[in-house]
Amino acid sequence: MPYHLPTGQDSHAIRGHIVTLTGDPFFSSDALVEHTDGLIVVQGGVITAVGPWADLKDAIPDDVPVDHYPDGLITSGFIDTHVHYVQTGIIAAFGAQLIDWLNTYTFVAEQKFEDADYAARVASVFFDQLLANGTTTALTFCAVYPQSVDAFFEEATKRNMRMVGGKVMMDRNAPEHLLDTAQTSYDDSKALIERWHGTGRNLYAVTPRFAPTSTPEQLAAASALLQEHPTTLMHTHVSENLGEIAWVRSLFPESKGYLDVYDRAGLLRPGSVLAHGVHLNPQERIRVHETGAAISHCPTSNLFLGSGLFHVHQAKNHTHPMKVGLGTDIGAGTSFSLLSTMNEAYKVAQLTQYPLDSIKMLYLATLGGAESLGLEGELGSIEPGKTADLVVLDKKATPLLEFRSGQVTSLEEQLFVLAVMGDDRTIETTFIAGEVAYSRDGHEH
Repeated sequence: MPYHLPTGQDSHAIRGHIVTLTGDPFFSSDALVEHTDGLIVVQGGVITAVGPWADLKDAIPDDVPVDHYPDGLITSGFIDTHVHYVQTGIIAAFGAQLIDWLNTYTFVAEQKFEDADYAARVASVFFDQLLANGTTTALTFCAVYPQSVDAFFEEATKRNMRMVGGKVMMDRNAPEHLLDTAQTSYDDSKALIERWHGTGRNLYAVTPRFAPTSTPEQLAAASALLQEHPTTLMHTHVSENLGEIAWVRSLFPESKGYLDVYDRAGLLRPGSVLAHGVHLNPQERIRVHETGAAISHCPTSNLFLGSGLFHVHQAKNHTHPMKVGLGTDIGAGTSFSLLSTMNEAYKVAQLTQYPLDSIKMLYLATLGGAESLGLEGELGSIEPGKTADLVVLDKKATPLLEFRSGQVTSLEEQLFVLAVMGDDRTIETTFIAGEVAYSRDGHEH
């Protein structure tokens, strides 16, 4: 049946080489959808049709604008499943492994976010960087201070972005000025949930920093918040570093292991995103699968802090696959770019004797991230009914990239070249709900 654009205002279309994933390529050989000259029709911020230009062009009225990217590759906006906006100012802080790095840099930097004006300034820089790198959704740690969360969601609201964040909960093993209590973390989080969760495109994540900085009482408070507000997400860290794992064992001797601390507290469920998971054992991976929780793979920070190599092929085991997305983990992570993060994920996979191809990398940065956040019904692929959060990649962004792209013989090779050579320069345009939110050249097509 021929497509006809519904009548009404706020309609436009985007034309170019469209590439998207509609399934998990770790398990499906036909997950990739490509239209070499395709059209995406958008109405009210939502995709109403996608397909070949030749099939859809006659259904587009003359007065509907068409943004044309003849040299661009259009894909779903990137999804960052683990990042700390309050650590934007400490990217590239030298040295140390996880615990020392937290004490030397992170805890110092986060105390600045007691100042609401400072938090607002950093939030603006953070969101500018997301959009300039093609990231349209991120799951974000804020600081312990509620005003840091307000600044985050106020900026997200201004930009109409689907963002997830939460106040970090930490009542021990950190500087006194950064500590809350089990009760105040519950009270503050509850107030923030009521203020921001489901307001516009904002979603709240209950955010205990990690097991070492939360007492059992605080983890119980986090669990209570999830039970009372079942549509919120849960965001924390797990099994990033061997020293951290030993520390957790000493703090929670009754638990079978690091993951079990969260399991006993009732924190594992769909919508629970656990950053890193580098050193999960087979039983723990099975448990992540059983509970429907997800892992955020953060290769740049795992390499930067020397934490270890995440085995993506184990995570996507055919008998008990975990949901996996990519995380930049700013500020231990070294780039806001999910293209650069794909590049590092490929190298980590190589070191674990697993060839991670470009289709799987694109999936981890888009639909895999959406599935990890429980947002695959809205985000992560270019399909009718989903929000038009999109990114246009420029295959000719640099002279070397243009030359290399001229040698490719397949889509898979082109995507691989973009992942390995790409960075923020590769992002031509970022669309939020169908509107241009970032243009590298400062003008619309």
